[in-house]
Amino acid sequence: MRLLRENPDGVDVIIYAGNVDPDAPALSACDVPVVEPRYVGNEEYAQFALDFCRVHRIDVLIPPRRLDALAGRVEDFAAIGTHLMCSPAAAVATLTNKALTYKIASREGTPVPPWREVTDADQFEDAVDELSRTGETLCFKPSGEYSAFGFRILDDRPLTMASLKAAPEPVVSVEAVAAAMRRADMEGEAVPPLLVMPFLDDPEISIDCLSAPGGELLVGIPRAKQGRFRTMLDDPALVDIARQLVRNFELSYLTNVQLRYRSGHPVLLEINPRPSAGLFHTAFAGVNLPWAAVRLLLKRDAGLRLPPRLPVRIAVAEAVMEVAPAGEGQLIDDLGLREAG
Repeated sequence: MRLLRENPDGVDVIIYAGNVDPDAPALSACDVPVVEPRYVGNEEYAQFALDFCRVHRIDVLIPPRRLDALAGRVEDFAAIGTHLMCSPAAAVATLTNKALTYKIASREGTPVPPWREVTDADQFEDAVDELSRTGETLCFKPSGEYSAFGFRILDDRPLTMASLKAAPEPVVSVEAVAAAMRRADMEGEAVPPLLVMPFLDDPEISIDCLSAPGGELLVGIPRAKQGRFRTMLDDPALVDIARQLVRNFELSYLTNVQLRYRSGHPVLLEINPRPSAGLFHTAFAGVNLPWAAVRLLLKRDAGLRLPPRLPVRIAVAEAVMEVAPAGEGQLIDDLGLREAG
């Protein structure tokens, strides 16, 4: 939001920010907070977004979530005067499925880790038995779009006092996971497809990408994550991996490619067809990617004349801001106004 407000063109912007949680901090930092409907299907959510943009005459919609509901509606938004910043619906559908993403990326020559997709306890145990033969620590995560939710490291070692006194980690035993899957099956509870794979090595590399429609990468800034530090790297090899993926999946505007290392070589972790939560870090590289994306969407010109200033290292620290006391101010709730309280 700060980067949009402090845009290099000096354009005054009004920022509407939406969240299903009326207490979300972002709603205190925007100009107009919006409470979005919770637990609704894609069609209902898309209609909400269309109605809201029409009523409030929104010029640009930058969705960080519910992309599967919105990506195929570019023309519908255009008809009401709203420019939707989103990759094609086919790319969104593919990248929401991590197993399919790995299949396509591997076929196109991008290195991916060994993985197995499982949907029941027997498949899970077989995958663990097969992949553990390399001696690597294993992990699993849902194959769908769950952000970091559902990720666990597999560890069958007994608990020690040292581990109990250490900071908690997302660790679980193979036996516990298999038992949970069998219990879900007996109780008729759906088990989402899970990916079992090696737990890859640090550092995690998050590449913030700006690309033109059709998949032409304009800027790629790799960010190495190490504790509270981020190092924006001058590494053409990493950018080349992102360039190939952006081109192959025809990604548009702001997207994010995540890599980790296996045996010293970068491999694909996941691709997000949306801006990353850490996108604002790239401002320290001397570029305003959110505003460049808006310009690209509206004018077909990102306005970037100089390359990013790299490398640069930053520290991530906690920040605070004053907000209105609870019960003060207004929230836009769906398409009506109500007092927050």
